[in-house]
Amino acid sequence: MVQELKTPRLRLRRPMVSDAPLITACVNDPRIYEKVARIAPGQTVKVTTGWLESVARNEASGLDHVFAIEVDGAFAGVVGAHRTRNGDPFEIGYWLSPGFWGQGIVTEAAEALIDWLESTGRGERFTSGYFADNPASGRVLEKLGFRKTHNSPVFCLGRGQDVDHVFMVREPKTR
Repeated sequence: MVQELKTPRLRLRRPMVSDAPLITACVNDPRIYEKVARIAPGQTVKVTTGWLESVARNEASGLDHVFAIEVDGAFAGVVGAHRTRNGDPFEIGYWLSPGFWGQGIVTEAAEALIDWLESTGRGERFTSGYFADNPASGRVLEKLGFRKTHNSPVFCLGRGQDVDHVFMVREPKTR
């Protein structure tokens, strides 16, 4: 299991239980939990710790590959790939602390993750998506080679309601 990935500006490392307080503080910002389907407001350190432990278990089975994003040694966010069962395409997900928005960081981090998954034979086809009222996330996915497949409502825990969601796919590169 690779412990870190590096790009010219970023260090992607496995998240640790010791990251739980910082992750919790970040995801309790409405600018994050309103843009991510599966993060509820009021998350506790205990819930975050449970999530980190689950990620570690799923990493061992090949279902999750999650990395903390660091910029100049500072925690900036999370990027990951998840699938329900082996053989399924990975769903790429990410969130970034607002202080790091607009710098191309999440694009660079997700590209490094996808490149690693492809180069190690872990994935070829990827899915992702974003809430339609968050076009910046859509631009990230387009830069990564994703294309829109359809829209459908998805329940957002942070908003407590269904939100129009754009589903996207990235097909395998032709060799």
